[in-house]
Amino acid sequence: MIFQYGEKEIAYLKQKDKRLAEVIDRIGMVEREVDSDLFSSVVHHIVGQQISTKAQATIWQRMREALGAVNADTVLAAGPDRLQSFGISHRKAGYITDFAVKVQNGVFDLEGIWEKPDDEVIAELSSLKGVGVWTAEMILLFCMQRPDVFSYGDLAVLRGMRMVYHHRKIDRRLFEKYRRRFSPYCSVASLYFWEVSGGAIPEMKDYAPKKEKRK
Repeated sequence: MIFQYGEKEIAYLKQKDKRLAEVIDRIGMVEREVDSDLFSSVVHHIVGQQISTKAQATIWQRMREALGAVNADTVLAAGPDRLQSFGISHRKAGYITDFAVKVQNGVFDLEGIWEKPDDEVIAELSSLKGVGVWTAEMILLFCMQRPDVFSYGDLAVLRGMRMVYHHRKIDRRLFEKYRRRFSPYCSVASLYFWEVSGGAIPEMKDYAPKKEKRK
């Protein structure tokens, strides 16, 4: 499954921002995978923290092959020691187990959270051990497919914006100006800034000042 958007969102963003319109025309439609299973999405993000994408994929494959479905029941049946055998750290195994306990005993409502507004979802997710605000925002976008996610904590989004708008730095005030411009379709704008940051338009460069090398 990929993040769903179409002509309505593209037309809105292109009408609001000339430079972003040029980027959209150059790149075309962006296909980003989403995982609509909230439990496995949270676990997947915890697994991936502070490790490479390749390492995350390897651990996740081991976990899915061993457990079958990644849900509260299979996680608790496995226990922290077995989770660590997949390559997950002791601390992360504890976070994942704690989340599974909260889901199983109803402290965290996996179904009810879908009905809540973005700010409440972020607050609930970031109250979990091992889940910060940025992780909660990524789950909001790449699991729940909320349309208006724009993360000031995402370094690649900030880099993409510097590249598109030739800013040396993007502070919170400037970021909020762009958020107001792109809302209610900030998620789609984010997709394009990620693409730019990753080199989708080769001639675009990052305008951040280069750090001086220490002698």
